[in-house]
Amino acid sequence: MNTGSNEPSDVAVASQRAEADAVQEAQGLGSKAPEFIKARRALHLSWQVGVFVVGLAVVAAGIVMLPLPGPGWVVIFGGMAIWATEFVWAQLVLRWTKRKVTEAAQRALDPEVRRRNLTLTVIGLVIVAVLVGIYIWKFGVVMPWKIKDQ
Repeated sequence: MNTGSNEPSDVAVASQRAEADAVQEAQGLGSKAPEFIKARRALHLSWQVGVFVVGLAVVAAGIVMLPLPGPGWVVIFGGMAIWATEFVWAQLVLRWTKRKVTEAAQRALDPEVRRRNLTLTVIGLVIVAVLVGIYIWKFGVVMPWKIKDQ
């Protein structure tokens, strides 16, 4: 029906939004906040800010744990999971990461790749053993508790 306007009608806009929401829900994307929070704009914005701050703190702790003792990458991915409860971009990043980890695990289980990795490991261990043998042959083994005071 042509109403003489190039702008879509309210019904068309509402149906497009409903379709977009249905696609988003089918993909599992979007806010996981309770409905009573989503119903109020200010409360939902406060909720998003809180989720972002908590996720940022967890990701920052994970980054600190990378050089220090602790499960840095696990904590970083935990922070991303916290963000993914509220933000679509984090959900997409988390899905991409899960897909890449799964692909890497499948490649690692490939028999040809396992043989190659085993061969490279054996070659590396042989090289290290030869270097340690040369060092011991040249300098000998001196235990720290037998070093004479100079």
